[in-house]
Amino acid sequence: MSELGLCSRREADEWIAKGWVRVDGQVISELGSKVLPHQKITIEKQARDQQAKRVTVLLNKPMGYVSGQAEDGYQPAFTLVRSESRWAEDTSPLQFSPAQLKSLVPAGRLDIDSVGLLVLTQDGRIAKQLIGEDTSIEKEYLVRVTYQKPGRLPEAELRRLNHGLSLDGKPLLPAQVTWQNDDQLRFVLREGKKRQIRRMCELVGLRVIGLKRVRIGRVKLGKLPVGQWRYLADDEAF
Repeated sequence: MSELGLCSRREADEWIAKGWVRVDGQVISELGSKVLPHQKITIEKQARDQQAKRVTVLLNKPMGYVSGQAEDGYQPAFTLVRSESRWAEDTSPLQFSPAQLKSLVPAGRLDIDSVGLLVLTQDGRIAKQLIGEDTSIEKEYLVRVTYQKPGRLPEAELRRLNHGLSLDGKPLLPAQVTWQNDDQLRFVLREGKKRQIRRMCELVGLRVIGLKRVRIGRVKLGKLPVGQWRYLADDEAF
């Protein structure tokens, strides 16, 4: 069910336990049941209704907040999702409810010292789309840097940033890295290793002094103010 994009694995377990999943018309109530490739999986209306109520939030994360669970005294980013911090220009008809914070999890990391677009979702399909092993969704960053050696970063090193570096013993996928101005690079990545951009920069003699994520797939940060959030619109897709 997860591989077909119907739901997350957690949702699948929940739906099966509630009798909301059928295979070839027969209700499946046992977790781990085998389904053959030619068999048809259908979902009861109750599951669809439950899934439709799940929300996805776009947050402009400030520095000093962690993406996931609280750590070392730092607050998790979801604590910023409150009625008073909702962007005044959010056009979604949804009304905020504290119940929407239940199971609201980050779909991807953004380091404590990085800012910009962070996706928080209750929808397992979106989480899988953004952080699944086979995801190809682009993520765009603006990165302010200083070169730790005399002069300017050589063109050969810029080419290595685009393709040719390895982290943790594995080659990185090709990236798009270009200069925006004298001290700012634009990175477009299709993977998300821990602190990837900072580590890539270190390998070519650059030090990151500011990092902002401005786009995930087709969804842009836009004018969303720092520390505020809005709902993902019905007509938006990553």
